[in-house]
Amino acid sequence: MANTPLVRAACAHCLAAQREHVQIVTPGNAKLTLLEMVHGFFMPQANHRETQVLRFGIFEIDASAGELRKNGARIKLQEQPFQVLVMLLDAQGSVVTREEIRARLWGDDIFVDFDQSLNTAVNKIREALGDSASSPRYVETLARKGYRFLAPVERHGVAMPLQDVAVTTHPDLDVASPHRSLIRMLFALIQIMYLIFYLEALFHLRGIENLGDTSLAGWHSAALETIIVVMAGVGIPLRCYLLSAIGFDFRRLGEKFERIFPFTLVLDVAWAFAPFLLVARISFGAAFAATAALLYVPFSERTLVRLAYPRQHARTGNLR
Repeated sequence: MANTPLVRAACAHCLAAQREHVQIVTPGNAKLTLLEMVHGFFMPQANHRETQVLRFGIFEIDASAGELRKNGARIKLQEQPFQVLVMLLDAQGSVVTREEIRARLWGDDIFVDFDQSLNTAVNKIREALGDSASSPRYVETLARKGYRFLAPVERHGVAMPLQDVAVTTHPDLDVASPHRSLIRMLFALIQIMYLIFYLEALFHLRGIENLGDTSLAGWHSAALETIIVVMAGVGIPLRCYLLSAIGFDFRRLGEKFERIFPFTLVLDVAWAFAPFLLVARISFGAAFAATAALLYVPFSERTLVRLAYPRQHARTGNLR
């Protein structure tokens, strides 16, 4: 909840009324208790549009309504974790200490196991956001200090209807952020496609050898067969690694893929010319079209990885 002068003035007025036992009367002469007035002030009616909305990635928070949404759909999050999340968003990427959270949300006069409650609240936040403590994308834990929110946050003064929610953009790329499940599925399909290529080449290695004997010199045919075996032998474990990483949603896949991309690019570009081995059976135009499409695939892989796993420094750099 935003700590504005209006909010502070209203709270001070309510506390003064409570101390002096003065009845609070609305403009319609309806008498309200202190609890009812505070509840009505902080929980406006559904048709009240002057609300604060915080957006980050595919998520948005309506602080007034107490709602967390993902792509416009509401996500269940209990009140205490929700308040902790709002505090982290309000900090604008700065560290929020555990003492600050305790003083604001728990208070000194509430006797509970604070550490356990806070840890549970942060775990529920990460569960709702699909985040992890080991490779955080949103909530970072700073040992013996507190927590920090990593993703850039956009503030809007008016909540929009669910069907009119603005399209969020990717923090690294100037494109709309699609569903991560769709991105991961497309990346996995590419890995399966390459695995099929490698296995087909190995299963039909005798046919490739005969094809080389008819169109290439003897040593060229042997060299071609050796190259295909080596490429398949290297490519199969590589594709199995990438397939398992995307399947288990390995949070550091973006970082790892950036490091191995030059190697995979060379491997994929070399493999892209494989359709020309079938020119005798298919037309030159078909082989050329297939090669052109395969040359694009490694760059699409890199884009998919960057969409699903934004770089850490890009997220934190926008907050500093």
